[in-house]
Amino acid sequence: MRQPIYTLLLPNASGAAARLWGSVRRFAFAPASARPLAALRIGLASVLLVQAALIAPIADELYGRSGIIQGQLLDGSGASGFPRIGHLVNALSRFGVGESSVIAGVGLLYVLSLAGLLLGWRTRVSAACAWLLHFMLMMTAERTNYGADQFANIFLFYLIFMPSGAALSLDRVSGRAPPEPSASARLALRVVQLHLCLVYLSSGVEKALGAAWWDGDAMWRSLMLPEYRRFDFSWLAHHAWIAVAAGWTVLLVEIGYPFFIWPRRTRRLWVAATVGLHVGIAVFMRLDVFGAIMSVFTLAAFGVKADPRQARAPSAAARCARRGEA
Repeated sequence: MRQPIYTLLLPNASGAAARLWGSVRRFAFAPASARPLAALRIGLASVLLVQAALIAPIADELYGRSGIIQGQLLDGSGASGFPRIGHLVNALSRFGVGESSVIAGVGLLYVLSLAGLLLGWRTRVSAACAWLLHFMLMMTAERTNYGADQFANIFLFYLIFMPSGAALSLDRVSGRAPPEPSASARLALRVVQLHLCLVYLSSGVEKALGAAWWDGDAMWRSLMLPEYRRFDFSWLAHHAWIAVAAGWTVLLVEIGYPFFIWPRRTRRLWVAATVGLHVGIAVFMRLDVFGAIMSVFTLAAFGVKADPRQARAPSAAARCARRGEA
């Protein structure tokens, strides 16, 4: 058998390539428990169900043509070619189905798909239905979307392909889900982890490029603008160093995320710092859903152990019994 040309030019290349591939395989494909993915599934579905309950009383105002954005403005505000509730209203109007009934029907299907995702029943199908309906709601009321909606939709899409039903699910109980651990669970977890690292790093670097997060101006605006203000922080004007320190802390947590959340010695600290950051956003800026969703992502990705549980060593009595049977 002829040797590859690179082994003749670089005799140690084959060994280095093998070691590199071994490292990649251990990082991305070593069998892992699906529990982190199950935590992501359960946490995200729970937050979105709470959000749905909060939105339900004003659903007609958000998604109806006589609501906040009316008539053709609502139909034309979203990107063309994407599914919107208006398309269903037009299609079903010929059968005498009113707009309110369509909105209620879409909302009911959305809640049922989230419930299926929460319980892990037909997990991939539930995730696909939840993603499609969530996307339709986003496109219908695009002007009201913000980071929580976008992140939720991305991770709902991920759950269509991830084996999140392989743990803590009805699919697992009924035997429909593949047994854990698996290489696909490890790969899916790495996708989530790397995605979060890129999100936090890019967000932190973008903040650091301006002066607002260094001199405390961004913190002042975040706490005092009417759309975010929940408490009176006017006293910060006399203690500017607190706003400056808070801004620096945000930069440290976000930029440091991909560097300190991987090592075991600093992982718990950074998970706690990140969750604390989002709890602060939820409490002080009224962004409750965003804070909850982002906390779920970090807790699931880095706070739940993915290593397969090792089988316990047989007891001395069991070993003696085996010897006797032999």
